[in-house]
Amino acid sequence: MTRTWFKTVAAFLWLAPAAIALRYWQVWDQLPVRVAGHFNAAGRANGWMTRELSLYYTVGFMAFLATVFSVVLYAVQRKYALAKLSWVLLVFCHAEIWAVAYGLNSTLDYNLYGSPLAIVPLPVITALGAVAIVGFAIGEMRGSPLSHADVLAEEVHSGKAWSGLFLLPVVALVPVTLAIPNPTVKLTTGIVGVLMTAAFAMAWDGFHYYFSRHGVEIRTLGFRLKSIPLLQIKSYAIQNWNPMRGYGIRGIGNCKAYVWGKTGVRVEMYDGEVFLGHSDPQRIVHDLNVVKSHQVL
Repeated sequence: MTRTWFKTVAAFLWLAPAAIALRYWQVWDQLPVRVAGHFNAAGRANGWMTRELSLYYTVGFMAFLATVFSVVLYAVQRKYALAKLSWVLLVFCHAEIWAVAYGLNSTLDYNLYGSPLAIVPLPVITALGAVAIVGFAIGEMRGSPLSHADVLAEEVHSGKAWSGLFLLPVVALVPVTLAIPNPTVKLTTGIVGVLMTAAFAMAWDGFHYYFSRHGVEIRTLGFRLKSIPLLQIKSYAIQNWNPMRGYGIRGIGNCKAYVWGKTGVRVEMYDGEVFLGHSDPQRIVHDLNVVKSHQVL
């Protein structure tokens, strides 16, 4: 699809704040002077505001959300053209903003008819969308699998020290999830717990680098993250990693990093670059030299 289609579909995000404003206009005379605008974990109102303030706050929040999504989508499609990840992100933004609109509309129904809040779709869509985006970001441009028949070396770069940061919230969430009576909040905390458990497992297992005569393959938990064909390797050198760039799997497209520490090797390719984190980067350089010496002509 063309950029025009992408921009057009992205512009439809602004229908969400317009729809909320229209909904307020339809029921304005039926709304009480003071409306419930804040709710506790059990779905009971514990904060009120004037209907005018409720209108300004709700429409303003939706406009802010549409602005943020629009800026993100513009930056992504401008930098990465029309890659699949751009369209996945576009679908996620639409699903997210309309889930928020659905939840905000349920607050109006609560004030009009005493109906229960309908916010279940929001955490579900957020969780599924996050998984889809991460999955596409990891899988995009990962290349074809390389043969393991001629593996010359294997290196492991784990983040066991970081894994505790993911495990501790899970331990804390288990009793909280079991104690919360509200099914929506229980579902939300449960989803967060599952995602944190997956992050813990990935950090504990670490990144596995397989060096063969055909190039380098990067895996975690048995899943192939990226293949670097030998013929695509232009140069490589030891570099420090800036903590401000974060840890784990970083970047999208052909510029990615797999790092849990502060050192590694930057591999420059003809179509991008990959940073291979490791506590002893000299070993990575040595393995790459061995791969080069076994180059298949």
